[in-house]
Amino acid sequence: MTLPQNFRGRRVTVVGLGIEGIDLVRHLASEGAVVTVSDARPAAALGERLAAIEGAEARALLGEQGEDSLLDAEFVFASQGVPTEIPALRAARRAGIPVSSMTALFMERCPAPVAGITGSSGKSTTTALAGAMLEAAGLPHVVGGNIGIGLLGLLPRIDPATRVLVELSHTQLEGVATSPALACVTNVTPNHLDRYAWPDYVALKRRIFAFQQPSDTVILNRDDEVCAGFAGEAPSRVEHTSMAADLPADGVFLNGAAPGAVIVRRAGGDDRPVLPRAEIGLRGEHNVHNVLSAIAVAAHLGAGESACAEAARSFSGIPHRLEEVGSAGAVRYVNDSIATTPERAGAALRSYEEPLVLLLGGRDKNLPTAGLAAEAAARCRAVVTFGEAAGLFARAVGAASAAVGPALEQADGVADAVERAARLARPGDVVLLSPAGTSFDSYRSFEERGRAFRDAVSALPGFAPPVREGGAR
Repeated sequence: MTLPQNFRGRRVTVVGLGIEGIDLVRHLASEGAVVTVSDARPAAALGERLAAIEGAEARALLGEQGEDSLLDAEFVFASQGVPTEIPALRAARRAGIPVSSMTALFMERCPAPVAGITGSSGKSTTTALAGAMLEAAGLPHVVGGNIGIGLLGLLPRIDPATRVLVELSHTQLEGVATSPALACVTNVTPNHLDRYAWPDYVALKRRIFAFQQPSDTVILNRDDEVCAGFAGEAPSRVEHTSMAADLPADGVFLNGAAPGAVIVRRAGGDDRPVLPRAEIGLRGEHNVHNVLSAIAVAAHLGAGESACAEAARSFSGIPHRLEEVGSAGAVRYVNDSIATTPERAGAALRSYEEPLVLLLGGRDKNLPTAGLAAEAAARCRAVVTFGEAAGLFARAVGAASAAVGPALEQADGVADAVERAARLARPGDVVLLSPAGTSFDSYRSFEERGRAFRDAVSALPGFAPPVREGGAR
């Protein structure tokens, strides 16, 4: 689909007033479009978001609407997360009205090549860390996309020399028919199976490189089975990341065994040490994978080894990803609300050697729980479950437990889960919110759930904020 160079005077409807919807309304109004924003939620639930588009001329259609509600538009833009098959969007497509997205519009408007990063997990950390590496290198850059920053508002800051880093979710890739010039896939593992069949989910991830040209590059995690398979399908040049040293081509890999392993970048057959693994500032093996991917992307965009190493040492992560909230009663509290799959929660468990009290819950995504339950049963002092999936997780952990397993309690919500965890934990323990389910049973986003966890922890007697430390973990 080719979009007009300018929407001045065109009737455009934006469906969904989230980060993307706000970005679209502001941008389209600035181009002179006649903008309508459509959202099924009432005004009372959209206060901050409506305030964010004040000053942009836009008509609001709020609350439940019929399937003909979009038929007055010349163009429709649907925010990610809005199901593509809702009746109103189906009716618009039947009527021949083009339906597009923020990401597609940005890809058409962006004057610089785009580097896109996707994956079932790790894409936000990889994107933010690659941005920190470009910052350390002093290179002009912008970072946006699924990481929580609208893309269209970045356009005034971009010229042809700007490095453009974009995190892309599967739903954002669903709405585009172009691929970034530099693509990176951190991994592809079962996720969102409550909405997509597995082959369809894999196909969406494939779109990040499917439309590339032979002169473009895709960076693939060779340790991930699906990513390894993508290498034979890419129409472009392939580079790899791996925790082993047997790369078939250029890329970034871990050379040697712990504790002396070193991250190495291979370029043109030349191996260049970047930094020792022990100096990475992030905790957990999964974050070593993320560092490899970030170095591969940032180096491809011009960051040298020293800048990549500097950022990898000092980067402390982003909110809601193994975020240390503070301590109370010699117990540390960690917010990993981003962990919306059992696999991701398992990676969080493996990041700690301390005894754990694990908080599991939210809404189930129809993913296997047996592996996580077995790890929790073996590793945790206690497990507190909450939300719609409280019973499901409690039964899974109970079934995996031996004669003496972790203490199991079910809570009414995040705040109650924190109070129960505080009673169950002992000095030296870590209380870990790594829910393995989505937030949508009780919260609008995993960020909102993470903030609720922070608030509950900060209300505990003797709470103290974390002491920030540098260096290895």
